[in-house]
Amino acid sequence: MNEVQCEISDGVAVVTLAAPQRRNALTVGMAAELMAAFDEIDARDDVGAAVVRGSGGSFCAGADLGVLADASQDPLDDDAQRDIDALYGSFLRVGRSRAATIAAVRGPAVGAGMNLVMATDLRIVARDARLISGFLRIGVHPGGGHFTLLTRAAGRDAAAAVGLFGQEIDGERAAELGLAWQAVEDADVEAVALQIAGRLGKDPALARRMTASFRREAGPPATSWDVGLEVERGPQMWSFRRRAQARPA
Repeated sequence: MNEVQCEISDGVAVVTLAAPQRRNALTVGMAAELMAAFDEIDARDDVGAAVVRGSGGSFCAGADLGVLADASQDPLDDDAQRDIDALYGSFLRVGRSRAATIAAVRGPAVGAGMNLVMATDLRIVARDARLISGFLRIGVHPGGGHFTLLTRAAGRDAAAAVGLFGQEIDGERAAELGLAWQAVEDADVEAVALQIAGRLGKDPALARRMTASFRREAGPPATSWDVGLEVERGPQMWSFRRRAQARPA
């Protein structure tokens, strides 16, 4: 289908949702391709970071309407359950990648698309990007761990406003709330994301160990400080030894 493209260069993978004709809305097949792309990334030892982006000026318009329509016919049907699980599995796959992940968000990120944004470790957004929970407006309960993803990024009030009360926010507001690291001009989103990712791409082995420790400590659930000290101890000792071994005799 080739609706997800993966290009790897200089230690950084760029994963592109490539279905602009439907604003990159996720189908079951597309979710499978996304998981396969991250399987490829994780199977390589030369990738320290991955940037997830959408094509055609949109990030992701959510779950494809066909998937939602099929599921609504009989939500407890085995096929419907498998389809929804496939979509949820793609968010989890991104969130569990060995490489650190950055979402480069232009245009709308709606519902499942917003889940995909929040599944990454860091977000760079266009100032005029549109982040929309979208579930309330179509009369559907949020899914995919929506409230958890929002709360861990920006706290309870932001999760309530966006996820529960359906407030739409732009990129500027997302950065103010902590849902994104930085809001920039639309034309600069991907360049900024790649520049940040490139720092980890230079040392994939260290990047992967740091990413694993970061997620264990930051959560959810976040760890206590004393547990964090122990989580970091082993990887830090490894990095000390590697640094010493790299020095000329």
